[in-house]
Amino acid sequence: MLRGDRSPRSPRPLVSDSWQRSLAADVDPDAREAPVVWERDEVRDIRSVHPLAAAIPVLRETVLRVADEAMHVMIVTDRDGLILWREGNAGVARRADRVRLAEGTRWSEDAIGTNAMGTTLAVGKPVQIYSAEHLVRTYHNWTCAASPIRDPDTGEILGSVDISGPLRTVHPAMVALVTAAAQLAESHLRAQMAARDERLRAKNMPHLRGLRGECGALLTPAGRVLAIEPGQGLCLPERIDVSDGHGRVLLDDGREAVLERLAEGFLLRLPGTAGSRAQPRAVLSLSFLDTSGPGAVLNGRDLPLTLRHAEILALLAMHPSGLTADRLSCELYGDRGNPVTARAEIHRLRAHLGEHVISTKPYRLNAEIDADFLSVRQALRAGDIKAAAESYRGPLLEASEAPAIRDERDELFASLRGAVLDRGDVEALWGLFCHQPADDLEVLGQLAHRLPRHDPRRHVVTARMQRVLAEEF
Repeated sequence: MLRGDRSPRSPRPLVSDSWQRSLAADVDPDAREAPVVWERDEVRDIRSVHPLAAAIPVLRETVLRVADEAMHVMIVTDRDGLILWREGNAGVARRADRVRLAEGTRWSEDAIGTNAMGTTLAVGKPVQIYSAEHLVRTYHNWTCAASPIRDPDTGEILGSVDISGPLRTVHPAMVALVTAAAQLAESHLRAQMAARDERLRAKNMPHLRGLRGECGALLTPAGRVLAIEPGQGLCLPERIDVSDGHGRVLLDDGREAVLERLAEGFLLRLPGTAGSRAQPRAVLSLSFLDTSGPGAVLNGRDLPLTLRHAEILALLAMHPSGLTADRLSCELYGDRGNPVTARAEIHRLRAHLGEHVISTKPYRLNAEIDADFLSVRQALRAGDIKAAAESYRGPLLEASEAPAIRDERDELFASLRGAVLDRGDVEALWGLFCHQPADDLEVLGQLAHRLPRHDPRRHVVTARMQRVLAEEF
C-alpha cells in the first residue's frame, strides 16, 4: 500500500484515513519512535492536576485487573496523546519501555502514526488497531484498543483510555472493555461535576437573590447555566459564551445581558428588568422512558438531572394538584422517609430550574408539562393503543427504587401490555417487543402468529421464542 502497489486486501477505511493523516504529517513508517515530551518526574506533576486523575481509581477497577491477567497494560493519555499513566503486566511493561510505549511519550497520529490512542483522539470514538494496521512497523507485533473520555461539562475530549499488548494475546472484547471503562469514567466525572455544581449554587445564590427581581442567572466558570432568576421569562441556552470574562453578552432573544465575574463562576444579569411582573408560563419536557437516562428540557434548554431530581419531577407531574413534603417524602423513600430530606431536595431542584417553575405549599409544577410517560397514559385512556406503544421506549426511570416510581413503572407497563395483547395490532405488538422483557412468550406468540411470513421481523421473533423455550425446558 505504501509503495502504491495493488494490495490483495484494502485496509479498513478507519485505518486508511489514519494512514493518510499520519503520512501527511511526515511520519516515517520505517524509522519513527514516539517522542519523549516529559521526564517521569515531570509527568507526575502534570497528572496530579489533570482532570482524569479523579477517574483513575475507576479505570483501575474496571480495566487494570483484566489487562494484567490478559498480558496487557492499561494506558491513559491526555487529549494530545501524551501518556500520563501506564500500569499493568510487568513483563509487557518492560517490552513497552523498549519501544517507548511509556509515560511521558506522545502518541498522537502526527507524532507516531496510526495507533489506537492517537486514532481514537483523532476520530472521537472507540477504535482497535491490529498488528500491521499500525503505520510504524516497530509496532506490528502489538495490538491496542482505546476509547476517548469526554468532559461531562463541555463535551470536549479530555484524553483516552487504552489497552495495549502483544499481538498473540489480542482479544476481540478489548474494545468493548475500554468503551465501558470510558463511560464509567465519564459517569464518575459527571457525579463529581454535579457535586461541584451544588456547592457552587449554594455559594453563589446570594448574588442571584441580591438582584431583587432583576433577571439573572448563575453560571459555572465554563459558562454553563446553574440557576435562573427569570423576572421576565428569561430563556437561556444551556451554555453562555464567557470567553471574554466580563462585559455585555447578546442573548438569543436579542436582549443584552451583563456578565460579572464572581470568585468562582459568573453572574449574568439583565439591567432594567427589576420590578416587572410579566412572566410567561414555563414549558417543561420530560423524557423519562429513555433507557439512556432521564432527560429534561426547560424552555428549549437542556437540563442535566440527577436521578433523584428526575424522580421528584415525575412525581410532581403525576400529581398536578401538588404534594406536601410529608407525601413527597413517603413517595420517594417509603416509610423511612424524612420530610426534611424531601424539602432539601426540592430546594436544590428549585435553584436548578428557577424558583418560578416549582411552587410551594404544596409543591407543584408551575409549567406546561410534556412528559413521555404521561403521553402513554393519555393514549391508553383514549384507546389509541398504537400511539401508546410508539411512545413507550422503555421502563419509567429504570434505575429508580423510589416506591411510587416503581409502582407507576410496573402499572404503566402492565396496562400497556394488556391493551396491546387485547387489541392484537401488529405494530403495537412489535413496539412492545422492542421494549419489554425478552422472555414474554405471550407477546412473542402473538407476533409469530400475526406477522406475515415474508416479514423479516418474523424470523427475529421465532428465533427469540426458540431461545426462550430452550432455556425453560
